[in-house]
Amino acid sequence: MAPAPNEVGIVSVQRACHNRLLAALPPADFARLQPHLMTVPLRIGEVLMAPGTPIRHVLFVEDGILSVIATASDDRQIELALIGREGLVGLPVLMGTDRSVHEGRVQASGYAWCLEADAMREILGTSPDLHAFLLRYAYSVTVQIAGTALANTRYKVDQRLARWLLMCHDRTTGDELPTTHRFLSLMLGINRPGLTTALSVFEQAGMIRTERGTITIRDRAALLAKAGACYGGPEGEYERLLVEGRPVSR
Repeated sequence: MAPAPNEVGIVSVQRACHNRLLAALPPADFARLQPHLMTVPLRIGEVLMAPGTPIRHVLFVEDGILSVIATASDDRQIELALIGREGLVGLPVLMGTDRSVHEGRVQASGYAWCLEADAMREILGTSPDLHAFLLRYAYSVTVQIAGTALANTRYKVDQRLARWLLMCHDRTTGDELPTTHRFLSLMLGINRPGLTTALSVFEQAGMIRTERGTITIRDRAALLAKAGACYGGPEGEYERLLVEGRPVSR
């Protein structure tokens, strides 16, 4: 039996999605979300999730990168996780709360599919399979955060830098990563002189090229070798949870 015209339209929209979560959904679950989705721009520096503030929208990233940032009472900050086209912003909504203690800030511009948090809650109530699938994504983010904690306490600056560059590269179309030394040192918890030295060594080795506001990846294999065991664990768990464990149509 041929699909109905509206089903064809839904399938074509889903196939055009770059967001890996949306692309992996059975058409029936995507159809639940599709009427509520609208595209919004992501602008560098924009805060899409503010600590202690009710979350009004959930965003499935199509292009761009966001940092999830922890802030102490003395305003010191560290990056906990990166979110790109593999994920979404607004995880607390999936877990039954309406706000986060962390900040979600745009690091690389792009755009996202956005829907109201209330609509997401209603949809999740109608599809346990969809909810379970997105909760597996939420768990994968906790694995990434644990990997960041391990990297920050047990690995050298050059390994941590290589890991971060690889994670950004995973979430970027092409090889150019928009960032600044100031932002990178803040997110990695590395002082500026130490970061500058590490970047210089990477550039001299031909792994990257640095320009004002941009780092270009030139040798990913060399970065993988540099990162070693510091990179790959959370990425493998994402694939296990969300690619091998993708939902099926019922």
